[in-house]
Amino acid sequence: MPEVFNNSFNNRMDKEPHWYALHTFNGYEAVAENNLKKLITKYNLQERIFEIYVPKENKIVERKDKNGNVIKKAIVEERSMPTYLFVKMIYGDDIWHTITRTRGITGFVGPKGRPLPLSEKDVKNLKLERKLNPNIKIAKDDVVEILTGMLTGQTAKVVSVDETARTISVNVVMFGRNNKIEIGLDDVRLI
Repeated sequence: MPEVFNNSFNNRMDKEPHWYALHTFNGYEAVAENNLKKLITKYNLQERIFEIYVPKENKIVERKDKNGNVIKKAIVEERSMPTYLFVKMIYGDDIWHTITRTRGITGFVGPKGRPLPLSEKDVKNLKLERKLNPNIKIAKDDVVEILTGMLTGQTAKVVSVDETARTISVNVVMFGRNNKIEIGLDDVRLI
C-alpha cells in the first residue's frame, strides 16, 4: 500500500466495518467500482473492504411513434443515485489516500472530505444492509415472488442462481413478454 500519509489525520482506524459514501464523477460509477475492486485485489484489502454497492433500479421505458402511440416497452437499469457509490469497510487513515486517488472517485462524503460512517437509519433507508438468509435454497426453474422495488408482488421464474453474489436472474412476464432481470436473493421469496 502506498506510504503517503497526512500526519494531521490522527491515524484513525475503525474496529468494526461501517458503510461509507464515496463521491464519483458523473457517469463514472461503474468505472470507480471496477477500479476499487482492482485496488482491493492489488493491495490485498479483502479484510478491510467487504462490499461495494452502486444504487440502481429497474425502470420501464416506453418508445412511442410520431403519433404518441406506445410501440415498445423495455426494462432498463438506471442509477438511482448518480455520482455515489457505497462501501462497507473497516476504515483507516492508512488507506484514505489509496481510495481517494482511485480513478473515478473524487472523495469520501463528509466534512472536508473526511469520511463519516452512515447512520443505521441511513443504511436502512438506502437498503444497504439486507437481512441475509443463508438458508434460502432457490434453484433454476423455481417460481418466486418479488418483495421489493417496482415489481413488488410479481411472480417470476428463476433462470439462473449466483450463490456467491447472492443474486438470481428471473423471467418476469410484462407486456405479454418475458423480461429477464437480476435481483437479490433476499428480495424474493420462494412460492
